[in-house]
Amino acid sequence: MSTELSTPTAPGAARVAELLARFDDPDACAADLLCDRHPADAVAFTVVEPDLSSQDITYGRLRRDSARFAAALADLGVAPGDAVGVLMGKSADLVVALLGIWRRGAVHVPLFTAFAPPAIALRLRASGAKVVVVDADQRAKLAPGEDIPADPPWQTVVAGDPADERSLAALLDRYTGDEPGGRAVAVGGDGLLVQLFTSGTTGAPKGVPVPLRALASFQAYLEFGLDVRADDVFWNAADPGWAYGLYYAILGPLAAGRRSILLHAGFSAELTWRVVREFGVTNFAAAPTVYRSLLTSSRDGAVRLRRASSAGEPLTPDVVSWSERELGVAVRDHYGQTEHGMVVVNGWADEVRTDLKPGSMGTVLPGWSAEVLADDRDEPAPVGAPGRIAIEVAGSPLMWFTGYTDAPEKTAERFTADGRWYLTGDAGSRDADGAFFFSSRDDDVIIMAGYRIGPFDVESVLVEHEAVAEAAVIGVPDELRGEVVEAFVVLRPGRSGDDGLVTELQQLVKRRFAAHAHPRAVHFVDQLPKTPSGKVQRFVLRQQRRG
Repeated sequence: MSTELSTPTAPGAARVAELLARFDDPDACAADLLCDRHPADAVAFTVVEPDLSSQDITYGRLRRDSARFAAALADLGVAPGDAVGVLMGKSADLVVALLGIWRRGAVHVPLFTAFAPPAIALRLRASGAKVVVVDADQRAKLAPGEDIPADPPWQTVVAGDPADERSLAALLDRYTGDEPGGRAVAVGGDGLLVQLFTSGTTGAPKGVPVPLRALASFQAYLEFGLDVRADDVFWNAADPGWAYGLYYAILGPLAAGRRSILLHAGFSAELTWRVVREFGVTNFAAAPTVYRSLLTSSRDGAVRLRRASSAGEPLTPDVVSWSERELGVAVRDHYGQTEHGMVVVNGWADEVRTDLKPGSMGTVLPGWSAEVLADDRDEPAPVGAPGRIAIEVAGSPLMWFTGYTDAPEKTAERFTADGRWYLTGDAGSRDADGAFFFSSRDDDVIIMAGYRIGPFDVESVLVEHEAVAEAAVIGVPDELRGEVVEAFVVLRPGRSGDDGLVTELQQLVKRRFAAHAHPRAVHFVDQLPKTPSGKVQRFVLRQQRRG
């Protein structure tokens, strides 16, 4: 029997119905729902700089500036439904750009600022982006070169460089009035807001289309899972270049009209402590890596939170016990994926809160139905037995993912043949109370510090080196980051592996894919374990590495 919380009498069912009525409507308009319906003088975001100076961004300012940017996008040839890439850090300009894109009825393509030019170019080509909005300090990644064409099919808008006539500031200055480009475009509940790309075990990154109706799910998690209230100082520290940060530091708070903190800086434990203390953060969300970094760092002054939540990778017991002592509240583990957002959580809201069970990632959120399926058949496994974590589609009114963009074979792998179940690719178990326990992934995706790294992306770069014949990468447990990347490399005849080659391969991955995804260790081997059909058996490498 699947775990369902979507029946009319279930906790939160009425609220889920209200949210779906608002966001899954044929006339739904993102600009109205995310900005214009909120009080103009209410603060949407507090943007904090490394020196702790800050600025409050009101909904009134967001309406004015995003309308101007929407008009600029129209003049640049961006039509409703067109894709716009965004290569930006957490800033006021970022939020203006995103709301301008959605006001125009266009589709946001997130580009993580740690990506190298090949990863950026791949996503821009795959999405058919018409425009790229880029921070000035990221602009060099779009310079013509091996991956970026001299005459690209996209136009570039630079944020943070007022001297550039195509800068964001210059474009905004050209327009006046409340709605210089006309009324905001209504795309309806099925209209796309975002095209995210996620990497799996093989093949190119897959496009995840996020429709406007997904906002119902995002706000439901903000309310039931995180329990963000009107008087909270809320900070989700995740990067909006990835799902958890975009969904729940940007979209969810905008949908709910809740103030959210954006730190315009890279991560450091010391700075995190200072922001939490100086701005009086009461509701904090981050990956376990952040909490582990805080655990091992020093701080000045006491910190007390009302709510603390974790997502992106399993939460270890030491973090929970530490947080009770040092933060005044136990960090609660939450589970979800790019394809559907958060589903199973140790929720904070009164309607769903239960006592924490050691090692459990929680129970199903309102609006969702989930189960652990047997390994050998698409039926629920016995209580306590290991199996495949799955979402029941028909029983999940908040389910919004229907398939990857232009990837029917990959989509088919995610759903059972009868379409009843969405297969997460994760393994676990469920107890008699409906609490889920994560055990492992049944794919090869590596989760490092909350970031999902597809082995194929790294392997594709490694084999570009003239000395490399074959390569396979796996995730290896790491005390701070959860997992790190390690590579197994078969060299071409006549080549030998040494420390110099290891460094070359690490730098190649940093340069050609992403700095955070480089292999922390490289093992030179004679051959890779494979199936009779020639597929690399990464699970064998993981077993060998554990040995």
